[in-house]
Amino acid sequence: MTDRVERGFPVEEFEARAERAQRMLADSGLDALLVCTEPEVRYFTGFHTPFWQSPTRPWFVVLPLSGRPIAVIPGIGASAMAGTWVEDVRTWPAPRPEDDGLALLAETLAEHAGPGGRIGLPMGPETHVRMPLADLDALREEIRPKVFVDATHVVRSLRMVKSEREVAKVAHICSVVSDGFEGIPMLLSAGMTEREAFSAFRMDLLRRGADEVPYLVGATGPGFDDIIKQPSDRVIVDGDLVMFDTGSIFDGYSSDFDRYYAFGWADDGARRAYKTVWEATEAGLATVRPGATTSDLWRAMATVLDAGGSLGNSVGRMGHGLGMQVTEWPSNTADDQTVLEEGMVLTLEPGLTWAPGRMMVHEENLVVRAEGAELLSRRAPAELPLIS
Repeated sequence: MTDRVERGFPVEEFEARAERAQRMLADSGLDALLVCTEPEVRYFTGFHTPFWQSPTRPWFVVLPLSGRPIAVIPGIGASAMAGTWVEDVRTWPAPRPEDDGLALLAETLAEHAGPGGRIGLPMGPETHVRMPLADLDALREEIRPKVFVDATHVVRSLRMVKSEREVAKVAHICSVVSDGFEGIPMLLSAGMTEREAFSAFRMDLLRRGADEVPYLVGATGPGFDDIIKQPSDRVIVDGDLVMFDTGSIFDGYSSDFDRYYAFGWADDGARRAYKTVWEATEAGLATVRPGATTSDLWRAMATVLDAGGSLGNSVGRMGHGLGMQVTEWPSNTADDQTVLEEGMVLTLEPGLTWAPGRMMVHEENLVVRAEGAELLSRRAPAELPLIS
């Protein structure tokens, strides 16, 4: 499958991100922003590498109140970072536990944090600081009287609303995965093991054009409530359900939706549960519009689930943001109350327990438009499909 979407981003994309961030920093009385996790570093620089899987070295990017970001990174990444729009790349020979970039970072912050010395650092939910805690404590002491101030609202606001180029990447991988899901009846059959089924589906997605399939969970059986497990050697038989949920990747952007099939036949309880979660998704889709809230989405879906006889949902939310990570801000919960804006990419994920130990979850991906929801995943069939 040939790529239909341009890879990477032009410089003007990163300029727009930096300018939006800098306006928010100024409005919040902050003098610079420090980020150190993979998605934030990639968001501001375009630095994209699987080397983040190694936990040995820390990586830092400082965004001043004007101009381009400054990278303070291990020397091993200098060449790759120099290929981005970042012009100021400062390195040290990591790993160096006695000073793993702290002196260089403190010097950079002193240079760019301004007289106010208030440095934004994401500290809130769904963020973390990617350096040893002892190093963070030492850095706080080194930069005094400058201080770190929570800047979660800056990165959260920026990343929740996607550009059209970002939306195009999510739409592309959703199309690839939709094709894969629709091909499942030709790919799977009773008599396979779970492990064989998972492997076949993962390889099929890669053949269809996914760069990676890092997140693939699901289950098989007449019913199940563990929907995030690794596959086993259990043999699939007629009457089983199969559920796959995948976050597959194209150019650093993720899909995240699931599909159910039944092998041969499905009992009435499974059919009713499937219909209920499908209709709950319809209610969520009808509620999506700028100005609505994530809690409005939750209530619309929960009303349908309750009417359909749900015995409960222990997952805690019915969808979330999506983009550079398989789950992002916000969460569709009863009390999240995030106001939807055009350009937000979301999942709707209603789920119910339809019998003890038997859960049904349905998920679709969408972007918020002025007129409502635009599906990025291809809508699942209204009735539970069969594999004959």
